[in-house]
This record gives sequence, C-alpha cells and structure tokens, in this order.
Amino acid sequence: MTTDEVGDPTALPDLLDQVDSPVDLFLADGAYDGEPTSGLLVARFGSTIEVTIPPPKNAVLSPNAAQDPTVRDRHIAEIAARGRMAWQKATGYNQRSWGETLMGRWETIIGPKLKARNFENQKTEARIGVRVLNRITDLGRPSFERTA
Repeated sequence: MTTDEVGDPTALPDLLDQVDSPVDLFLADGAYDGEPTSGLLVARFGSTIEVTIPPPKNAVLSPNAAQDPTVRDRHIAEIAARGRMAWQKATGYNQRSWGETLMGRWETIIGPKLKARNFENQKTEARIGVRVLNRITDLGRPSFERTA
C-alpha cells in the first residue's frame, strides 16, 4: 500500500524487498513497461525470470531488435503478427485477470475507498480487509474427498 504520490513502478523496489523466495514469472500491466522495471527484475531474480508486460499499442522495436531482440521486442513482434489476444494466451498474461478479479471482489465487498483518514490507520484497515476476504475465500472453496 502506498500514498497517492507513489506510482506503480516507483513502488516496485519496496514491493520486491518483501519477496523472500525465487520468482520465475512477473506479470504486470502496462504501467510497468520499460527498461527500469526489466532491469530491476533481472538484477533481483536473475536473467531466467520471465517478464510479461504488455507494450503500449504504439510501441516500436528497439534499434538493435534485428540482431539482439529484447523480451519486449519479441512481445511487440508477436502482437503485431498474431494480435493482442493471441499474445495474452501464448504468454499466460491472461492469468493476471485472477488478480484483477480479486481486486473487483475487494471493491464489491469492502468498498472502493478506505474509510480511515491517516495512512497508518488505512494500512490497518487494509490488513483487516485482506483477512476478511481470505476468510471468505477459504469458506467458499469446495473440499473433495475420495469415497471409494
């Protein structure tokens, strides 16, 4: 959680500081598009991390894309050749919709805005909301047991 003055890419280093296990795949929206994000992810998790961020519709290939294409160059080329929906399916980007669904659930059940006025109380409110949603999710999951 951040204040309104902090953008997504700016908050990323602090978010990654909270991760204490290996990361193989990073899915993010277009706000994270660019070399700073890609460079940070490679520095933190190594060159084997798979970074899937949609380039904007007007994205162009890097100057040396023909000789040494970046992951972003490959994404741009695949979108141009097959279309954005096919690219999403091929890269697994559509998995990101699960996170978006969870955020939609938050807004429906908890509400679109926090009620607390100061940042510390907002963080507490968010923690309570997360616990509530996790509890609801746990209650709603089916349990399967073999009977024969």
